Amino acid sequence: MFKRIRALLAPLLAAPLLLLATPAWAQWPRTVTDVLGRQVTLPHKPATLLLGESMQLLTLSLIHPDPVSLLVGMGGDMRRADPQSYVAFQRRFPAIDAVPVLTTNVGQTFSIERGLSLAPDLVILSAWQANSAESRPLLEQFAQSGVPVLFVDVFQKPLTNTAPTIRLLGEALDRREQADAFIRFHEERMERIRSRVAANPSPAGQGAAPRVLLNAFPGRWPCCWAAGTGGSGEFLALVGGRNAATPVLGNRPGGQISLEQVLSDPPDLFIGTGLYRPGDHTGLLLGTGVDAATAHRSLQAVTQETALSNLDAVRAGRAHGLWNYFSGTAINVVGAEVLARWVRPDLFADLDPAATLAEINRRFAAVPFEGTYWTSLDPADDAPSR
Repeated sequence: MFKRIRALLAPLLAAPLLLLATPAWAQWPRTVTDVLGRQVTLPHKPATLLLGESMQLLTLSLIHPDPVSLLVGMGGDMRRADPQSYVAFQRRFPAIDAVPVLTTNVGQTFSIERGLSLAPDLVILSAWQANSAESRPLLEQFAQSGVPVLFVDVFQKPLTNTAPTIRLLGEALDRREQADAFIRFHEERMERIRSRVAANPSPAGQGAAPRVLLNAFPGRWPCCWAAGTGGSGEFLALVGGRNAATPVLGNRPGGQISLEQVLSDPPDLFIGTGLYRPGDHTGLLLGTGVDAATAHRSLQAVTQETALSNLDAVRAGRAHGLWNYFSGTAINVVGAEVLARWVRPDLFADLDPAATLAEINRRFAAVPFEGTYWTSLDPADDAPSR
């Protein structure tokens, strides 16, 4: 009789002990804090996701081996803005073609009715979407329907928000171990840059750090949209450069400056950003699927066939091209190392961003980053010292 009672009670007694043995972070429901400081409770491990921007896949794929398997909907921005990255995902995960696309371009907001009809367990939006008039009704409707929404950011404040974004995704998707590993990898390399610049704020024998113009889409957009204090501009300060656009932009995150202003107060270094769309030969051609020769020729064309050819930095070969979407993915650490080598070669000639990218591909990326993501007029600028 007593044996039978013990057998019946054993599972009941074991359950609370098992709960006590389970770490708090491994339990559901789970409350997480997104990059806007919002506390959001997830009732269970999300099995279905809706991404406000499909470019978020580039970051999500660093901590999840098959992020496409979670998707019930996504924005159409990757197909539009970076089609070769979409092709790379398509080759690795053909099921991506069946994922409903809610928008057709960058910066669009999707229909709430469409979003709710897909029945996501979790919606992930980018921080820039939080303040738009179109987004507020989305948040209200999802809240009323019991669908949690998280905001992530590696674009507006990358130095502040990249690690919290990865940590948040790791907690929300039960991929904490992989997220922690990537954060360690990312922050170790960022700290190496920070500490060297802090100890050597300007090159030896020079009164100040070099002035750098970081120009978005030269040859594609009218000259010159320049990075300011936010987004990719944060990396100029990180690597020990002075932003040549500051006298015009002040504390703005970015904005337009005239060609006359650039020529009258020329930078020591010129860095343009670009992207690659097959069949489109406008501007700098950089990114997934581009070969090195094509990328280099595009930089030569942009700097020789436009008024930028009048800059001393261009004439001296101190002109470079960088993949535009380093500022929108968590592999921004690679872009930071590239910038560090160009801006402060006295401190960072030993860095090898290609090796850093190769390690990301080997250890983290569900879809490898394969292409040419940076180039220089002088190829020696991209070769690490050994």
